[in-house]
Formats: sequence, structure tokens, C-alpha cells
Amino acid sequence: MSPRSSKTTTEGMGFLLSQLGHRAATLFAELLAPLELTPPLAGIVRLVARQPGLSQIELAQRLNLMPSRVVTFVDDLEARGYLTRRRSDTDRRVYALQLTPAGEDLMVVLGGVAREHDRQLSAGLTADERNQLRTLLARVAKEQNLTPAVHPGYRALRGDDSATKPAPRRGAT
Repeated sequence: MSPRSSKTTTEGMGFLLSQLGHRAATLFAELLAPLELTPPLAGIVRLVARQPGLSQIELAQRLNLMPSRVVTFVDDLEARGYLTRRRSDTDRRVYALQLTPAGEDLMVVLGGVAREHDRQLSAGLTADERNQLRTLLARVAKEQNLTPAVHPGYRALRGDDSATKPAPRRGAT
């Protein structure tokens, strides 16, 4: 059977989801590489854009990461000019995270990356099929108690700095 055959596959759903998940993660990292961003950094920018004023502690809890690990990510994004830390108006011990104007511009670019990512992943599907697949996947994710808008890969991040470095470009040594 050819890979593009319309016949029913004998592969299990879990295998196919895992295979596609790996492809999705790899493709997303490739699309981010020209921006010199990794998926975790892009995800943090996205979370802060969705929840301006989020504290570093809240961010760590949302991502299920050690607060010290989140500080490393935030330091990197702050050094790049995408985020700022401001003292909270309600608790001076807490830093609230905000996007800078450069971070807001980055969100526009990341929106384009996300659309291209979806386009490449859903090649071969009609618009109706893409919408149906998105709806079904969202329902499965909800049934599995996955946290909306938070990639479960954050839980696998370790304390080393490999997660903050962009993946090597193809052909690079």
C-alpha cells in the first residue's frame, strides 16, 4: 500500500499520532530556526501575549517547570528584547511579565509561522477536513486532560541549556 493510499491503515492510532507529533515538533523547530528561537521560547512568548502580567512563578506552574528554569528562559527573552519584567502593582515581591513592542512584533511573525506550520501539516486535506481534524483532536486532548495552550514537552526540559539554543541549521557542522 502506498503512503498516500486512501485505504484504511493498519497502524494504530497511537502510533500515527506519535509519528505526526514528532513530525509536527520537528517542522515547528525548523520553521523557528531562521528566527533563532526554539519552540519553548516561542511558547513562552505566546503565553505572555495571552496573559500579560503573568508572574514568573505562575508561568513556572503553568509549564510545570522549576522556577529557576523559567528564570533562564525569561532572561534569554528579556536579553533579546521580547519581554520585560515589571514589579506587580498588587505584590511588589512579584515580577509581572509583559511583551515589549519587539515582542508584539514577534507575535505577528509567530502567527505567520503557525499558519505555515498548519498548512504544511495538513497538506492533502480540504478546508473542511482540516477543521474537522482540529475539532476532533481538540476533543481528544480535552478528554486526556491536557492543559490547553501548553505543550506537554515542557515537562521534559532539563536544567541544561540545550533547550534554549536553536537547533543547528541543515548543513551546519
